[in-house]
Amino acid sequence: MKLDPSSQEFRSAGHRLVDWIADYLDNIDSRRVLSNVQPGEIAQQFASGPSANGKSYDELFAEFESKILPGITHWNHPSFFAYFSITGSQAGILGEMLSAALNTNGMLWKTSPAVTELETVALRWLRDSLGLPSNLFGIINDTASINSFLALAAGREAMGLNVRREGLADLPQFRIYCSEHAHSSIDKAALALGFGARGIVKIPSDDAFRMRPDALEKAVAADRAEGMLPCAVVATVGTTSTASVDPVRAIAHIAEREHMWLHVDASYAGSATIDPSFRWLWDGIEGADSIVVNPHKWLFTQVDCSVLYTRKPEVLRETFSLVPEYLKTTDTAEVNYMDYGLQLGRRFRALKLWLVLEHYGIERLRTVIRDHVEFAKRLAAELENRDDIELLAPQSMSVVVFRKKGSEEENAALLERLNASGKIFVSHTKLRDRYGIRVAIGNGATEWRHVQQILHLI
Repeated sequence: MKLDPSSQEFRSAGHRLVDWIADYLDNIDSRRVLSNVQPGEIAQQFASGPSANGKSYDELFAEFESKILPGITHWNHPSFFAYFSITGSQAGILGEMLSAALNTNGMLWKTSPAVTELETVALRWLRDSLGLPSNLFGIINDTASINSFLALAAGREAMGLNVRREGLADLPQFRIYCSEHAHSSIDKAALALGFGARGIVKIPSDDAFRMRPDALEKAVAADRAEGMLPCAVVATVGTTSTASVDPVRAIAHIAEREHMWLHVDASYAGSATIDPSFRWLWDGIEGADSIVVNPHKWLFTQVDCSVLYTRKPEVLRETFSLVPEYLKTTDTAEVNYMDYGLQLGRRFRALKLWLVLEHYGIERLRTVIRDHVEFAKRLAAELENRDDIELLAPQSMSVVVFRKKGSEEENAALLERLNASGKIFVSHTKLRDRYGIRVAIGNGATEWRHVQQILHLI
């Protein structure tokens, strides 16, 4: 018995689905940004088990609209300003559709040559378009969390202690250094790699929330004096709370002198460097051993698509390559991407990235990103003109953090009221124990009128 007797039902449902997606994108402004369902409300609408005899696509689509859609927070909404947007695009949607149809596994070159070779081409294009050094090797994985984990694992291997064979037994405590404003994924990576919570050293920041190189030097010296093993340092280009930029060049000098791996987390702000006016973000980047950039954050490529670049691919390969007999091939392919990370099965993520880069073109992508930064500058200026509002950090890239003058409770209540309107979705952060409302602009459909709603709603 064939699972799908023919493509007739699929064809009809597919045409309907594309029309629905187009209407959804055209009219997304009319939807609430943030879902307002209660916990358990979605799940209780479903039966205790799946259908025994199946349901038509028409029935399932009706259930999607009535049961699932009300519980969706619309990340593709132009008034989504919380966290960092994982804004997609129409080209990205088509890329996902094609990728799903092909359903390839790019673990080896042989298992689908185009999957490997398009990834190589797209990442070379992206590298050059971002103004990164030409000696970088790239690989696509799902998220920055995984890419930072892989980078820090390579940093541990680069110490020459043969941890791959011997494990961590009988070794002194490793140390990973990062800003107090580094993303929590760095902590998670360090925990998963066996460094423990004690192995993560948070370096104080300056008045602009950037890592202080002098404090890093002191921390490394103190740890060496106690017999610890400084392993790696993470510099952040565009921190989550404030989009602050750590001084990469100064940190790179310290990393080189102390024989530490330097990983640069540019998962958010790295995409901005597609416009040459933002290339100052890469000052000192030639000293980085690895860099992560997320096209799914600010380059309009559907989640998930995170890129890890490294100037030491041989170390990454040495860390993870494991080729059992059933995966050995006779071809002479230069790259089998399974050798550079944990996962064996690999989706065709390069297809959607290639479509986004080629369909929109570099100039259009640059223009949209410049617009987002200008919107953030204008919002910050308008907020600063108000007597009842203060900025908690300098406006940076497309991020603005502000608070209403008053208590934390008053600001938390304001945040709830803003989001309860359904017109926008913003998130919060705390900077030196001060509660702030955080706005991050990044959707490809956002115009000033969407951002301006924040001012009206306040």
